[in-house]
Amino acid sequence: MKQPGRDEEREERITMEIIVDCYNEHEARTGWYCYLEDKLAFPFKAKCVKSRKMSPLKPGEEVTVIGMIDDDGGDSLGEMMVEIQWRDDTLGIPLAQIEGVGVSEEAAEAIAAWHYWVAQERQF
Repeated sequence: MKQPGRDEEREERITMEIIVDCYNEHEARTGWYCYLEDKLAFPFKAKCVKSRKMSPLKPGEEVTVIGMIDDDGGDSLGEMMVEIQWRDDTLGIPLAQIEGVGVSEEAAEAIAAWHYWVAQERQF
């Protein structure tokens, strides 16, 4: 997949709002987690925008996102994970796999910022 061009406005927002004063990967992960948890109003509807090997969701499938998953143990492989209601169960999936449906502008921008971060191939 082709890496998108650099978005200076988004880079500035990420640097000054999300990872400001972060000196290592753990602090950057915490910055992102807190930012997303603050900007996303749970529960919200979302649509799968791409398939991932770690998730059973298919593009176009709609789900309800019920919260962030705090993975301080490092099992998420550098991903921000969210918990969804899926069929008759709950499941953790990467936030990069979904986009909000009918969410606030603030929530849509937070999700887009994370998608951008992932597309830039940044990791924790």
